[in-house]
Amino acid sequence: MIKKISTICNKYFALLVIIIAIIALMRPNTFLWVVPRVSLLLGIIMFGMGMTLKKEDFKEVFTRPKDVLVGIIAHYIIMPAVAYALCVFLKLPKDIAIGVILVGCCPSGTASNVMCFIAKGDLALSVCISSISTILAPIFTPALILLLAGKWVDIPAAALFVDISKIVILPIVLGVVFNKVAGKTASRVVNVLPIVSVIAIVLIVGGVVGANSKKLITTAAIAIGAVVLHNLFGFLFGYLAAKAMKMDYAKRKAVSFEVGMQNSALGVSLAMNFFSPVSAIPAAIFSVWHNISGPTLASYWASKFKKVDK
Repeated sequence: MIKKISTICNKYFALLVIIIAIIALMRPNTFLWVVPRVSLLLGIIMFGMGMTLKKEDFKEVFTRPKDVLVGIIAHYIIMPAVAYALCVFLKLPKDIAIGVILVGCCPSGTASNVMCFIAKGDLALSVCISSISTILAPIFTPALILLLAGKWVDIPAAALFVDISKIVILPIVLGVVFNKVAGKTASRVVNVLPIVSVIAIVLIVGGVVGANSKKLITTAAIAIGAVVLHNLFGFLFGYLAAKAMKMDYAKRKAVSFEVGMQNSALGVSLAMNFFSPVSAIPAAIFSVWHNISGPTLASYWASKFKKVDK
C-alpha cells in the first residue's frame, strides 16, 4: 500500500506542486504557517537522504575518481556561472537575481538519481556525485554566493555555512546513524520517505507562493524564464562537459542530470532565512520545473536506449 502511494506521489509530483501553488496563490494564508518551518522540512528531507546512504555510494570516489571529479567541478562551475550570466543578461531585479544565484550555488538534487535511473544512465556515478556535492555544500555554496551575489547584497557567508551545516549535514549524519542503530524499524521508515519528501517539498512551495502571492504577479514571468533557461543550460553544458572529458554515453547522462537538477529546497530555505522572501521565488519555481524537464529528458533517453537495444 505504501509503495503504491509512493509511486503515485512520485508520478504526479509536479502536478501536486502546481495545484498547491495555485491554491496558495488564491488563498495565501493557507500555507503561511509553513514559512517559519521551511528549514525543519528541509532537515526532514535531508534526514531521509542520510538514511538511504550506504558505503557503496562513495566507492566510486576511489574506483573512478576522474569521473566523480568531473561531475563535482562541472556542477559547481556551470550552474553558478549560468545563473550569474542570466542575471546580467536578463537584467533581473535584485531579489530575483539573488534567488537565481542561490539555486545555482546549491548542491545536486536527490531527484537527479531517479532521473538517471529512468534514463539508463550511470546510476552509481550519479548517486556519488549528488552525495558528495551535498557534503561539500557548506563550503562551496556560501563561497559561491559571496562571489557572485555580493554585488547586489551583503552576504553573511559564515552564517550561511552554519545554517547549511545544521539543515543539511547534521540531518544527513543523524539519518546515517539512525539507519545503523534502528535496524528493521529503519527499513520500514525508508519505505515512507518518498511520500514524506514529496509532502515536505509541496508544503515548502505552498509557503513560498503564499508569502509572495502579491509580488508573484509582477515577477513570475521573468523568474520562470530565468529558471527554465538555467535548468536547460545546466542539462546541456553538463552533458557537453562530460563529452569533452571523453566520458561514455551513460556517464554523460549522469553528469547532465547532476548538473541540471538542484536541491532547490535548500535555495528556498536560505532565501527565507537570510534574504528577501521574493528571493525564494526562483527556487520554488525550480522545484516545479525540474520535475517536469527532468522526467521528460529521462524518458527521451530511455526511449533511445530501447531503440538501440532492439
